[in-house]
Amino acid sequence: MNNKAVVLGNNYYIGLSAIRGLGKEGVHTVAVDYSEEDRYGAASKYCSEKILVPHYKKETEAFIQALIDYAKKQDEKPVLIPCHDTYLEVIDAYLEDIKEYYLIPQTEPGLASRVMNKDTLHALAVEHGVKVPETVRVNEPNFEKRIEEEIKFPCLVKPFDSPAFVKKFRKKIFKVHNMEELHDALNQSKEANLEVFVQRIIPGFDDHMYTFDAYLNQDSKVTHWTTCQKLRQYPINFGASVYTIQKYTPETFEIGSKFLEGINYKGFAEIEVKKDEETGEYYLIEINARITNFNQLLYKVGLNFPYITYREMIGSPLEPKALTETTNRAFWYGYEDLLAVKDYIKTGQLKSSEVVKSLFRPKAYAIFSLSDPKPGMAFMKNRVSKLFGGRRKN
Repeated sequence: MNNKAVVLGNNYYIGLSAIRGLGKEGVHTVAVDYSEEDRYGAASKYCSEKILVPHYKKETEAFIQALIDYAKKQDEKPVLIPCHDTYLEVIDAYLEDIKEYYLIPQTEPGLASRVMNKDTLHALAVEHGVKVPETVRVNEPNFEKRIEEEIKFPCLVKPFDSPAFVKKFRKKIFKVHNMEELHDALNQSKEANLEVFVQRIIPGFDDHMYTFDAYLNQDSKVTHWTTCQKLRQYPINFGASVYTIQKYTPETFEIGSKFLEGINYKGFAEIEVKKDEETGEYYLIEINARITNFNQLLYKVGLNFPYITYREMIGSPLEPKALTETTNRAFWYGYEDLLAVKDYIKTGQLKSSEVVKSLFRPKAYAIFSLSDPKPGMAFMKNRVSKLFGGRRKN
């Protein structure tokens, strides 16, 4: 295997899990980042090479050129694996330029961005007969009346561009409980030049969130997949997975596979749906078009998606595989789960006994590994430094 795997974004554990999954199979992995700060994924013993490039947002064209210059020096085209939404957006925007030098599953420019953008995803879902939560756009007629009669409070103010919103507000959404809070959220979004919409909250605790994690080949056919169930997320109720189990749910497969194949998607994707606790219907919430944050769990249950991607891209695809049983293995990001548990208990959504009981499962850890300890050590060193550095500043 002479093709290198170039992993974008190693200051988060998604990049770390991709490096581990590829490196364990003997793939030459290249950690690409714009800064050495908090680059704990690159500390893995499975990281073969580390390079720094210009910032993907601040110096976008220089970033793309740096990637191209690196690829030109290689004997074979590298496989490109973005591990963060913002990296993916830039790669998608420059797909025509960069695919000459890299092996990338997605061949249709703009498709990844359309499934990540809430507005265009909503339109795609409706077109393909997939249920989505009721939504009202800010400039629609009778806005307040529709909010009170169709959406009802509490409700969500959500962005079309999630990465930009998260970067600005450090959270995925605004949850509002009355008209005053709604207008405040809309004003904050407008001041930040971020377009938003208002959406009904699908009833049900966080364990009503399910995912379909899949790889689609160059014929846009699902070849590898499983389904999972979120148990806890952070921030609570509308955040990222911090405790998720692999659980077979055929309904999620039916929705996800039909939709992704219908839009001619290629590569890895994760569809998130929520089951309405009152009606039992499933609603599409969002799509992650890059490796998921609980990728280490998928690896542990036998689906090494970065390597599945790599093998198809170099023309030697792995045999199809579907996990149609429940292993009950859990992904655990203990650092943020502790924060989540505190909030769940504080708000009365969980009891301490329920949390303790949930932990008695075989686990896949986000960062820490006895066989590859350096990333965990680097992560903790950085967190301690920030903690005490912050105190000194105060």
